[in-house]
Amino acid sequence: MWYLNKKHIPLVFLAIISAWWTFYYQTANWLNDFGASNFEWLYLVDGLIVLPILCFVCLSDKKEAAIKAITYGCLVIFIASFIVPEKNKFVLTYLESGRYLVLITFLLFEIVTIATVILSVKTSLAKGIDPDKAISEPVERLVGKGVVCQILSFETRVWTYALFASRINKGLFEGDKHFAYDKKDGTKSNALGFILLILIELPIVHLLLHFVWSPMAANVITGLTIFGLVFFVAEYRAISIRPVSISNKKITIRYGIFNPFEVELSSIENVMINRSFVARNKNIKRYNLSGNPNVEIKLNNCQIKSVYLGLNKPEVFVKSLQARLARINENK
Repeated sequence: MWYLNKKHIPLVFLAIISAWWTFYYQTANWLNDFGASNFEWLYLVDGLIVLPILCFVCLSDKKEAAIKAITYGCLVIFIASFIVPEKNKFVLTYLESGRYLVLITFLLFEIVTIATVILSVKTSLAKGIDPDKAISEPVERLVGKGVVCQILSFETRVWTYALFASRINKGLFEGDKHFAYDKKDGTKSNALGFILLILIELPIVHLLLHFVWSPMAANVITGLTIFGLVFFVAEYRAISIRPVSISNKKITIRYGIFNPFEVELSSIENVMINRSFVARNKNIKRYNLSGNPNVEIKLNNCQIKSVYLGLNKPEVFVKSLQARLARINENK
């Protein structure tokens, strides 16, 4: 279940004011004097003054707050350009031109940041440390821990596995025993199938959209498809490299290119083989790319009640984990 907390307030506020002012500007009623009082500053005050203040009030990380304030500000101007009637645009005429400069500056900053992180990752990988730490630690040093760090770590991991997978030594992942999942129900073959399918349909769909819809739409959708292709290539490579690992105190679940999920051994109630379909549920986590997950880990005293995995050798994993849990119980 998704819980609303303080850091989500600016985004919720943006959605509410955008919906409200869209109704206000796009309808003729007594609220706007039947279209005679569609002043642009009404939305701009909420979006460019109140919203940035909320970002700094609700987010403890001021760097993250500044980034979100700038991003939301550009989004507010973009939305305002559509909802505010043309005859009521005065300040917006200048802001609409200025937002491109802000976006270009922001994109340049992001490119420099990503390039710096990638260089740091390459240096860390060469040092022979855990590949996950080699990716996450440079990002943490740059933006600190938090949601932005998680997003950038994921993004960095995508590009790392898409471009530098051959430089990652899978023997360096932390853990005493490692378990793979690339051959489970043809997981890796299915990922390759998606990649080939995208490559085949990409030029066909681009030409179709170019002539049937518009060149701009074709370019945008093709660009988004290429980003999706990068994701699938990274996923395909990561499947064979990143393992699920058992150590003395925890299980580290690395599945594809997603951020690792750790389970403390002390929080495990039982582990068993699973052969049935598992539906989505707010109290479970599923790490399985093809077929039904074949391992169930039941947890106690946690919001997540069960974790399901799809592994190549589920029986070996279950026996190894049961032996580790038995030793923990003996030492209590």
